[in-house]
Amino acid sequence: MKYPQKKTTFRPEKLKEVAFKVTENSELMKFLIEKFPEKSRTTIKSLLAHKQITVDDMVTTKFDHPLKRGQMVFLNKKRSEEKPRFRGLRIVHEDADLIVVEKGSGLLSMASETEKVKTAYNMLSEYVKKSNPKNLIFIVHRLDRETSGLMMFAKSKKVQEVLQKDWNDSIIERSYVAIVEGVVEKTEGTVTSWLKENKAMVMFSSQTPDDGQKAITHYKLLKTNPHFSMLEVKLETGRKNQIRVHMKDIGFPVAGDKKYGAKLNPIGQMGLHARVLAFRHPVTGKALRFDTPIPGKFLKLFKIN
Repeated sequence: MKYPQKKTTFRPEKLKEVAFKVTENSELMKFLIEKFPEKSRTTIKSLLAHKQITVDDMVTTKFDHPLKRGQMVFLNKKRSEEKPRFRGLRIVHEDADLIVVEKGSGLLSMASETEKVKTAYNMLSEYVKKSNPKNLIFIVHRLDRETSGLMMFAKSKKVQEVLQKDWNDSIIERSYVAIVEGVVEKTEGTVTSWLKENKAMVMFSSQTPDDGQKAITHYKLLKTNPHFSMLEVKLETGRKNQIRVHMKDIGFPVAGDKKYGAKLNPIGQMGLHARVLAFRHPVTGKALRFDTPIPGKFLKLFKIN
């Protein structure tokens, strides 16, 4: 029977924990099975689910979390407290390098001239500093204030730079659900233009090649009623306000988006939700995919249960 190694770090807040040092690269589940041969896979998964496993200083719930030589793995014999709940923000995934969250409509991604505190960035910054005051968070990409859905933050400047530099190669899929005004007759289509911003900070399209940033948006019809359509929208490029501008261009502005031509707001928020975010992890290279349900307000508009 294997016995736990002596802890190398004194952690008085967790006196009832067992520590192991990683001696070779592995996956967390395999490592835990080797260290706890008397425990079943179900028991180990339960430990993960109840946040009783920590890799270095980060609670980890993913059984396939990659381990690197030299890291420390801790088993806390007491169940960890639940992560704090944020108003308008939910942590979907967290590891040593990044955090994926689901942002609610109405919450800013980062500070503006009128709002400095109630932002996704500020909430997560306070969250990571609770475990270590030196921890930082970095913006990778943004969602408009009234757009809900998935977005990603980096935990280091290096990871942020890798993601932003190799964004097009790293992103596998960015998929949205959009509620637009009018009945879209085409079952699918693609919109291509070059986007520019005027002095009023409003984006607009140009059909002249290289006259702005090239933007490509693909859409697929999901559902219609007499007044609105539900679309699945996939981005081939990620430009500011891209979906909103392209939906206006084809004559079907996003519901609730007064800035880009919408006249109606049937669900009390902008009808745009970032539903799928899939990418290659900037450190491990592993493909990760996250998705969220279509918001209930969207479904209710089409009487979908």
